[in-house]
Amino acid sequence: MIDSLPMDTPFLAVDVDVMDRNLRRAADDARSRGVALRPHAKTHKVPEIARRQLALGAVGLTVATVGEAEVFADAGFTDIFIAYPVWPSESRAKRMRALAERVSLRVGVDSVESAEALGRMLEGSGAQVLVEIDSGHRRSGVAPDQAGVVAASADRAGLPVAGVFTFPGHGYSPTALRQAAQDESDAVSIAAFVVERAGLQAPVRSGGSSPTRAATDTEVINELRPGVYVFNDSQQVELGVCDWSDIALTAHATVVSRRGQQVIVDAGSKILGADRPAWATGYGRLPDVADARVVALSEHHATVHYPDGAALPELGSIIRIAPNHICAAVNLVDELVVVQGGTMVDRWAVAARGANS
Repeated sequence: MIDSLPMDTPFLAVDVDVMDRNLRRAADDARSRGVALRPHAKTHKVPEIARRQLALGAVGLTVATVGEAEVFADAGFTDIFIAYPVWPSESRAKRMRALAERVSLRVGVDSVESAEALGRMLEGSGAQVLVEIDSGHRRSGVAPDQAGVVAASADRAGLPVAGVFTFPGHGYSPTALRQAAQDESDAVSIAAFVVERAGLQAPVRSGGSSPTRAATDTEVINELRPGVYVFNDSQQVELGVCDWSDIALTAHATVVSRRGQQVIVDAGSKILGADRPAWATGYGRLPDVADARVVALSEHHATVHYPDGAALPELGSIIRIAPNHICAAVNLVDELVVVQGGTMVDRWAVAARGANS
C-alpha cells in the first residue's frame, strides 16, 4: 500500500528519480560503447522527458508516426527519425515536406514502390531515408539481401539514403533475447554490405530495443533506439532486463472490492492496456508485492490475486500496478503525475497521445 496522492484514481504516476536514473544509465552505456542513442519517444510522448534525454546526449528522437513527429517538432526538437515505412498519401506527404523544412527528417522505407512514391512526393525536401530490414521479427522490413535494391530505388527517386535500420522485436521472449540480437547483427551487416555494393553509403546502422540493448553488437550497430527503458514495465522485469526498483511508472488504483485472496481495483484495461504476451504471468504486476498478479481485466476493473498467506489491502487502499506494456498504457491518459519522494511535484501532458496518423 502507498500513501494517497491528492487526486482520484486511477492515474499513471512517474517516479522522477527512478526515471532519471534509467535515463542516465542508458546514456552512459551508449557513450561507453561508442554508439549514438536515439530514443523512441512513442513510449513516453512527453516533451519534458525528451528534453532530459537530449540533455544527457541523445542525438535526436525516434517516433512512429508523422503526427508524433509534428508534436515534437512543435515542441522545438530538430532531429527526428520516423522509424516506420511511411506510405506518402498526398496529405501525409505535404505534412512531411513541411516537417523537413524545420527539422532534420529521416523516414523509413522498405520497398521499391514506397521509395518511388516517397521520391515523387519528397524529392528536394531535404528528407532522407533509411531502409528498413527484417531481422527476424517478421513484421515490416525488406530481406537483408534486398536492401541494396530498395536503397538504389530511393537514390534514383531523389532521396538521400542515410543507412539501414531494423527492430529486433522477436527479442521480446525470455528465451530469444540473445538470438534476436545476433539476428539483428547478421541482418544489418548483410544489408549495409549490399547497399554499399550498390554504390551507396550506409553510415547509419540503427537498431536495438529495450530488451536486446545490452546484447546489441555495437561493432555493427552504431545507433540504438530503445523506448521502454525510460519507465520499464512488467514485461521487462519478466524478461530479466530490469529489477522492480527500475520501474519508474505505475498505475495507482483504489481497492473497491475483496474476496478470498483477490481484490478488485478501479484500474482496468482503459488505464493499464490489455497487452499480455503468451509468456507473461499476468496482465500486470505489483512492484510492492512481487508475487501478486493482475489475473483478469475488464474496462474499469482489474482482478489482483495475492499469494496465499499475504495480507490483502483494505477497501479504499491505493496500490501500484506496473502495466505489462507501458507504451500502450501511456497512450490511454492525458497526463502523467510526476512524483518525487512520495510527493506530487508536477503534471506532464502526454502531448503526442493519439497522434497516430
